[in-house]
Formats: sequence, structure tokens, C-alpha cells
Amino acid sequence: MKRRSDPEAVAGSPAASAAPHRGALRRIHPFTFGLVGALGVLVALLIGSVIGQLSTVLVYIGLALFLALGLDPIVSFIERKLPRGAAVSIVVAVVILAFAGIILAIVPVLVQQITHLVQTLPTTIEDFTKSSWYKDVTNQYGDSIQQGLDGVLNFFKDPGNLATIGGGLIAVGAGIAGGLTGVTIVLILTLYFMASLRSIKRIAARFVPEYRREGFAELVDDVSGAVGRYVIGQASLALINGILSLIFLTIIGAPQPALLALIAFLGSLIPLVGTLIGAIINSLICLLASPLTALVAFIYYLVYMQVEAYVLSPRIMNKAVAVPGAIVVIAAVGGGTIGGILGALVAIPVAASAIIIIQKVVFPAQDRKVVPPIDA
Repeated sequence: MKRRSDPEAVAGSPAASAAPHRGALRRIHPFTFGLVGALGVLVALLIGSVIGQLSTVLVYIGLALFLALGLDPIVSFIERKLPRGAAVSIVVAVVILAFAGIILAIVPVLVQQITHLVQTLPTTIEDFTKSSWYKDVTNQYGDSIQQGLDGVLNFFKDPGNLATIGGGLIAVGAGIAGGLTGVTIVLILTLYFMASLRSIKRIAARFVPEYRREGFAELVDDVSGAVGRYVIGQASLALINGILSLIFLTIIGAPQPALLALIAFLGSLIPLVGTLIGAIINSLICLLASPLTALVAFIYYLVYMQVEAYVLSPRIMNKAVAVPGAIVVIAAVGGGTIGGILGALVAIPVAASAIIIIQKVVFPAQDRKVVPPIDA
């Protein structure tokens, strides 16, 4: 009997049928191989360039989807009493009215107060230099503080510098206009996403095999619910900080309390460090009124941060997302490093979503893996 030493020589075998293909691969010219590889690199660079040019649009889409998921629990709550179309219409009307109210009520006040702050800054500095507290500090630390303040006054008294400031204000105004345009685009996309969120989920489920769609839909609902609860919880904390700041800063006579309350509100939207940053900025601005006002404001924010950390945040955020404290810190720091403020905002709900996926997908899959019994 002859031994079959070469499996490729056996007629009809898979190895024999694959042999011509391997030979064809070996006969590919190096130039052709390099050309195909270079074309692949060029296509990858083109895709990266397109994504880079569309980065702003992608950020708008991601932020709008994030906000739509945040508003979805409100729609679901109203949907218990009314049809979904009516619930979406109510939330859309409230969002539009709130957005218009913020623009009409806050923007003119902010413009007026910022203009007033710029106009009265030299007088405020002069009054500050005449105070007894400043004289004591100057007597103790020398004339360096006086020289610095004189430089600031001379800067504002120079017409050329005022023209430079005016140009900077125009640039700032253009930036604000661009920001308002972006906010409008995000608002419109948010309304569209909120109205079609269920159809988006159904379309996403179509990409999953039929026997896994039920579990996938349940997982998507859990993840979107976690994101929605987080957005509502963080916005609630920021709103509490803004309202209390407006009341307290008005009572102590802080300069431009509406502006400071807005800074406190926007700061509280940033996880972990946002409240502290807003407190430092507001306390420094209160220094223009008097050192005592700044000290009172700083003490207030110290007390408020303790109340927020140990009373408000556990009661609100623990019901929103069940994420361990260490993961919250790691996610916020990592998200801020990668994507700045927006990255820090989305990092915690992303971490909560990852925990949900691990608990409902990874752990059950690992639990189903058992050691097969050993045959006797």
C-alpha cells in the first residue's frame, strides 16, 4: 500500500482545492501588495480627516442624544397620564419656554452687569485702595501691591488699551454668538431625538440577532434610564446651588449676584470639582465689594459643599446611578482628561452603563461556564 505523503496531491481534498489559492497569494507582486497597503493607509487618513472636520457636529449629536436620554424619564412620567405624543409635546414646549426664558431673563442682566463691572472697575479699585484693610496690608508687605494696582489703573486709563479691550469684547461677543448657535442646534437635535427615541431603540435592536433582541432591548432601557436619572440628578444639584447662591449673595450684598448665581449653577454641572471652582471664582469676585463679603461668601460655600456632599448628593445621586465612589473619581478624572468638561459630564453615566453591561452580560456569561464532569 502506498503512503499518502502529500495531502495536497489528494484529488478533491480541501487542501488540494486551497493549494491554487495559496499559490496565487505567493505570486502577488510586492509592488501590488505595497500599493494596496498604501491605498488602505490613505483611506484611513481620509476617514480620520473627515471625522476631525465633523468633530463639532459629532459633539453636538452626542450631547443632544445625552440630553434626550436625560429628558426621557420626564416624558415617561407624563406618559402615565397622557399619550406619548402629548407627553413629548409638553416636554418640548416646557424646554423651549425655559430656554427662551433663560435668554430673555438672564442674558440682558448678564450683559448689563458685565458692562457695569467693566465700567466701575477702576473706581472699585480706587475705593479698595483707600480702605483700612488695604492700608494695613500695604504697610506690612511694602509697595508691591500698590505698584500692581497702579499698573491696572494705568492700563484702563489708556485709550489704546480700551480699544484693545473693545476688540476683545467683540471677539467674546462673536464667541458667545457661536455658542448660542451651537446651543440652538443642540436644542433642536435634542427635541428630535426625544420624539423619536423609541424608534431609534427599535432600529438599534434590528442589528442584533432575533433571539437576542429581547435581552438587548432590556439592556438598552436600563442604560438609557441610568443616563436619564444621572442628568436629572446633576441638573437638580446645580439648580439648588444656583438658587441658594442667588438668595445668599443678594442678602450679603455681593456684586452682580445674578452673574455669580449663574457661575455657581454652571460650575455644579461639572462633577466633583465644579462646585469648588464656582465657589472660588464667586469668592474672589466678592472681594471687590469688601474682604468681609468675600470671607462670608467663602464660609457659605464651605458649608454648602459639606451639605451637598453628605446630604444632597447621596439622596439625589444614589437614586440616579449606583456607582462606587472610587469609580466616580476615576471616571470623572479620565473623562475630563480625554474630553474636557463634556468628557467629565458624560464619564459617570458611561461608567454606570458599563457597570450595567458587566452585571447583565459579562457576569451571567461567566456564570454559565462550568467545568464539564470528568468521565469515570
